[in-house]
Amino acid sequence: MVWHAGRPCGPRAGPSREDSLTAPRTPKYQAIAADLAAKIRDGELAPGSALPPQKELSGTYGVTLATLRQALQRLEDEGLVSQQAGRGTFVAEPRAAYRLDSLRGFAEDLRAQGQTVSTRILGQAVRKPPAWVTAQLGSGQNVVRLERLRLLAGRPAVHQLSWICGLDLKDVDLSGISLYAALAERGVVVHRASEVIRPGVLDAITADLLGHPAGTPAFVSDRITYGLDDAPLVVDRATILGNLLEIRTERAVSGLSMQWSRQS
Repeated sequence: MVWHAGRPCGPRAGPSREDSLTAPRTPKYQAIAADLAAKIRDGELAPGSALPPQKELSGTYGVTLATLRQALQRLEDEGLVSQQAGRGTFVAEPRAAYRLDSLRGFAEDLRAQGQTVSTRILGQAVRKPPAWVTAQLGSGQNVVRLERLRLLAGRPAVHQLSWICGLDLKDVDLSGISLYAALAERGVVVHRASEVIRPGVLDAITADLLGHPAGTPAFVSDRITYGLDDAPLVVDRATILGNLLEIRTERAVSGLSMQWSRQS
């Protein structure tokens, strides 16, 4: 690939003296960051590809190393590149946002953001839940155990284990429909959900399913979904790869409430 800094095409009249006195100057590092960001978003720089060495890039743009590093830091702050000590700077893999301010199924949430999501059913049967699920459902009765693998653009991204109480969904094809939609079709209204997200690592089984080494850092989400009578309907545990998804929310004075708790 031949590298060149971005320049406008065709002749352009120079700025007038009045313009030069009043127009704000864009800092060089911002202009460089914008040019590199455009190359990344246009696909000229593919995810995972390495940028040229900093010395070469600074010469290409005609700036000092300090200025170039400001530009690279800005791109890293925006999640567009990853700077790796001793290796160089690489175009980051695109990430989808796991939003905390919506009451939708996981796949619905991502599809609403324009992401390509598919579901692979790993298991779907009536089972006796483990103790940690029983503690949330308040009953030791058999429930539907639904195990799914979520693929983002064809790549495994989330392992999701759901325990569904009070509804026989063991024979329903849930590969192309969200669990929330399946509940709605049966007249069950989802009222609210509580969710706790904590850092974790992949165990051997989940690591194999997600195609990453055991011990890889991940997000672990425990969600309880409630019906109109405030009785629990679904207990979910999702293990989310942090290199493919980021957690995002919007805050408002009367909007989402977030609580921080210390891990023991």
